[in-house]
Amino acid sequence: MRFRKLAAVTALALGGTVLAASPAHAANIAVNPGFEDGLTGWTCSASAGASAVSSPVHGGSKALQATPAGSDTARCQQTVSVKPNSSYSLSAWVRGGYVFLGVSGTGTTDTSTWTSSPSAYTQLTRTFTTGPSTKTVTVYVNSWYGQGAYQADDVVLDGPPGDGTPTDTTPPTVPANLTAGNPTTTSLTLTWSASTDDSGTVARYEVSRDNGAAVSAGAATSYTATGLTKNTTYGFRVRACDGSGNCSAYSPSVSGRTSDGDTPPPPGEIHYAPYIDITMPTPSLVGAAAATGVKNYTLAFALGDSSGCNPAWGGTIPINEPRIINDVKALQAQGGQVIVATGGAMGPYLEHVCGTSAALLGAYKKVLDTVGTNHLDVDVEASIDVNKVNTALKQLQAERGTTVSYTLRVQGQDYGVDPFSLSILQDAAAKGLNVIVNPMLMNFGYTGNWGDAMINAAQATLGQMRTVWPSKTDAQLKKLLGLTPMIGKNDTGMTTTQADARKLLAWANANHVGFIGFWSSGRDNGGCPDGRVSPTCSGVAQSAWEFTNIFKGFTG
Repeated sequence: MRFRKLAAVTALALGGTVLAASPAHAANIAVNPGFEDGLTGWTCSASAGASAVSSPVHGGSKALQATPAGSDTARCQQTVSVKPNSSYSLSAWVRGGYVFLGVSGTGTTDTSTWTSSPSAYTQLTRTFTTGPSTKTVTVYVNSWYGQGAYQADDVVLDGPPGDGTPTDTTPPTVPANLTAGNPTTTSLTLTWSASTDDSGTVARYEVSRDNGAAVSAGAATSYTATGLTKNTTYGFRVRACDGSGNCSAYSPSVSGRTSDGDTPPPPGEIHYAPYIDITMPTPSLVGAAAATGVKNYTLAFALGDSSGCNPAWGGTIPINEPRIINDVKALQAQGGQVIVATGGAMGPYLEHVCGTSAALLGAYKKVLDTVGTNHLDVDVEASIDVNKVNTALKQLQAERGTTVSYTLRVQGQDYGVDPFSLSILQDAAAKGLNVIVNPMLMNFGYTGNWGDAMINAAQATLGQMRTVWPSKTDAQLKKLLGLTPMIGKNDTGMTTTQADARKLLAWANANHVGFIGFWSSGRDNGGCPDGRVSPTCSGVAQSAWEFTNIFKGFTG
């Protein structure tokens, strides 16, 4: 039905004339606004578990209930015909975890409002004016990452109804380069290249499994299919839809197979991955790979954006920024892969701004799904809530088999990582979280030769690991040890020369450690051989990519 739930009409018969109460609003043009007809007229994201429930409700007998899962905000939406250059009022009653009410496609300024975890139904209201050519808008409700179930009821869109004629009849282009990977026993992660649309915006992508009914994947170019059966092959295809309801043809189908659960990915399956500051336009991943043959890189850094617990590169660049994602996809198409690094020397850390382990887990999943990897590095250079972070990482690893590394501060060449970093590892071991231990071989006090000092710090860290995991053999512990020096001039005075790099490499190969990285690819050039510290050059005389090619000799 196309009208909101009706309160009882009070009428008074006077002299044979019936006087009815006047409506408080104009006609409600939302479809099934009280969810009395289930989800008719509404489209909800695939993993939201959305349904019409009988309790708690605001009015009538039903209300919407949906629950965010991972990087999904549990959005439910519908597209409504409207008139151009007209004023509208949108409202809804909501309760539960953080709840947003909004409208998109207005042709002017899209808008939303939200409320913070109300325990009783609270009304959200927004007004807007349509643009001169706007004939449809999309109204929506959703929650936020890591929140519990929310409810919405009595959605009202007041204003003049449209004639139903869309302004746009051209569908987006067909999504390309669909892949299915990162298998667990119950999930597969799909990624694809973004479509384009003549309206400028792709509203959502829809995924069909084994030619079944389509489910919405939202606007991101990735989707994790969950609830699958282990050791089973599934077929997937994807299409793009715009805000006017036009959908492209489906992409060609691709298949993926879930894992059997008996052979989890080894922790060191990426053995060598130099850090690259992905917020900088150069070097590109593909350019670095073409110049060196190295196809694995660690992307630094995914931080919280201005809204809080939402990952963004450097805290400012959207996590799905086309320059970056297209570069990653192109590298992956060549057989390369990336590790996503969070934390670092600057904030805001996701580990700080995500208030709960569930919210942090959702942020981790969002960035991993966006770039299409199952490798996460947590670079800890400030205090963190150890229990919260390790709880999130343990759940991530339990669900996906994610390879997790901790990049940690070194206190000294004879000590290893600092006491707080050691406490992180102790808590990880207590929780059963498997991690690669990656001491930062940079910026610590030393005497003698710097190459020897880096090796001594690595050996001291290995000694600490023996106390954390006493049941593991030396060979097993060495496979969990990573090494991350800073090439050239370091921040606090020491300099990693080519000779130091070769000495560290020889020790790493002789001891069969699990991983080598360095900071950073953007510094690996001969641009400033004058001893200064710079993010764009090493500060020492060198040829282009010399350190990358030295460490390329790592055999593990």
